Amino acid sequence: MDKEEEKKEPEPEPEPEPEPEAEILEFEFNEDGEEDLKKTLKKLRADLKACKAENYELNATKIEYLTGWQKERADFANYKKQEDDRRANFSESIRERILTRFLTVLDSFNMAFANKDTWSKVDENWRKGIEHIYAQLNNIFEEYDVKEIGKEGENFDPNIHQSINMTPTDKKEDNHKISEVIQKGYKLGDRVIRAARVNVFEYNEKTGD
Repeated sequence: MDKEEEKKEPEPEPEPEPEPEAEILEFEFNEDGEEDLKKTLKKLRADLKACKAENYELNATKIEYLTGWQKERADFANYKKQEDDRRANFSESIRERILTRFLTVLDSFNMAFANKDTWSKVDENWRKGIEHIYAQLNNIFEEYDVKEIGKEGENFDPNIHQSINMTPTDKKEDNHKISEVIQKGYKLGDRVIRAARVNVFEYNEKTGD
């Protein structure tokens, strides 16, 4: 039995969405139906003014967002710098504390070497071993930029010297110069970690009498 194929009705095509109407400049006309240029120009100026105001607000918003982003970026850069400085200061503080503890060891070596006659009588092998250790310790201090301060004959400087006693002198040119270094001082870079303990010449013209 033949069946007639049912004809399918074509599906209706979707209606195209209406395109947004572009703004059309409306012209003003007078009672006679003629174009009124004054009113048209007035309306055009008003539209331009409104457009400028809208652009101004848009630009203001953009500037506000840009300023906020720049501020956040600057704040982060400042925070990072502060953290880097804090870590560097902490590391420097630890290094200074450790090196300062070894200064007393250097003092012991210097006291032992001060009396040359006594030191020369020490067993040679033992003496060379001690001098080798002393040289190694000095190399470590040099590696960390630790330098001795305080020498006889230099001018007294309260920033690096600690005056213990005054030594009278009749030589005017020696006034306020270091007469004796009692204990060496040290600098770590540009910072004094221990002032040199010294005696200082004090000029007195009656000293020679």
